[in-house]
Amino acid sequence: MPKYQDIADTVVHLIDIGHYREGSKLPTHRALAEEYATTPVTIAKAYSLLADQGHIESFVGRGSFVKKRSSLRQAIQPQLLEDEWNFSILQPCLAYHLETLNNQISQCFSNTVSPSLFGYTEHTGSLLHKNAGMRWLQHFGLHVRSAEHVLLTNGAQHALSLLIELYSQPGDVIAVEALTYPGILSIINALGRKAVGVTQDEQGMCPEHLQEVCKQSHPSLVIIVPSHQNPTTVTLSIERREAIASVIQKYQTWLIEDDIYAFLNSEKIPPITNLIPEKSFYISSLSKAISPGMRCGYLKAPQSQIEHLSTLIRTMIWLVSPITFEIATQMINSEKAFELSNQQKSIAEQRQAIAQTILEKDTFSAQVSSFHIWLALPDNINTDQFVATAKERGMLISNGRYFCHDESYSQYVRLSLMSIPTHQHFEKGLIRLKQLLDQNRT
Repeated sequence: MPKYQDIADTVVHLIDIGHYREGSKLPTHRALAEEYATTPVTIAKAYSLLADQGHIESFVGRGSFVKKRSSLRQAIQPQLLEDEWNFSILQPCLAYHLETLNNQISQCFSNTVSPSLFGYTEHTGSLLHKNAGMRWLQHFGLHVRSAEHVLLTNGAQHALSLLIELYSQPGDVIAVEALTYPGILSIINALGRKAVGVTQDEQGMCPEHLQEVCKQSHPSLVIIVPSHQNPTTVTLSIERREAIASVIQKYQTWLIEDDIYAFLNSEKIPPITNLIPEKSFYISSLSKAISPGMRCGYLKAPQSQIEHLSTLIRTMIWLVSPITFEIATQMINSEKAFELSNQQKSIAEQRQAIAQTILEKDTFSAQVSSFHIWLALPDNINTDQFVATAKERGMLISNGRYFCHDESYSQYVRLSLMSIPTHQHFEKGLIRLKQLLDQNRT
């Protein structure tokens, strides 16, 4: 972790415990540099970061002062004040950009708002909003020729439910990764479909087993999370994506590519959808990169299916909220959305580095920028009991059983690294979890 980031986290902690009160003046760059045995330049970077996060405000000639807390900031404080850690929920580290989001929303509506945002729109949403969605999708490697190929949904979960409902029938088989996101399984079960797991290896879904499942079970849909897969954290290589596309091409099935973590990849990786655009649906959203509260999903569909899907969206919800998508559009067009997603990626890298120093490296799977880790428990530890004991001690973690397509027992747990507001509190919680692991081992 950079020195200035560590100092910034320390100052936040001192603000939280009342050492630096609201409105109080912070030490000068030189004074704090002497205290932390560093340079004034490093302190300047720390103060700049704190200002960006909304903790302090600086004035030329006067110095830096602790900023009055907004209700947004206060909303996350209880977790810092108690011995509680939520390692169970996958979301952005909102503490680092709530203030920015608040400012973006204020700027969005600082001028007269178009009346069209408060009324019905034609088809399934504004073309301006779809253009922004196209820009978001293209930024992460998807080929999109026209904004008309982009449909707006109330988040990725809404897109998944639309596709499963429209392109399968009750009783149909749907092929999923053997370990997969529980939200996918809940939709499949609720709609009366049957999930069949496809074997995974260290590179992700196995094309050979997918072909076997397609040949024997004739799935209506194949669903895959190709980047930073939940829960295994695996990102498919280009070669593996090509192999899966080749299998899909051979059989009468559709692919749903749920790529909501593409922004965490170190470089753009061409989606599978690029290889089979007329047999694949591609899903992205702002929920992980920006905020779960912004229910903005972008669904790229084959040209032949646009009208079919549009009709279902109009039938079920008529249209998504234009107001929410107006905020998203302004953030995308101003590049702020990409800045915030890069910031979350950076925070994830820092959290992964902390995890590497505390947990035994050979016990978990992760990438350097994943939001979570897939932790293997020792054979002598019962997963159900471990999860329950962790909860009693203030730590919420996700039982690996939840991610098994057939609800079988799992010797793994998933740890989210991002929902805990500060690095210091996160590190404290991880140390406590490691102590619990060590106690159970012996």
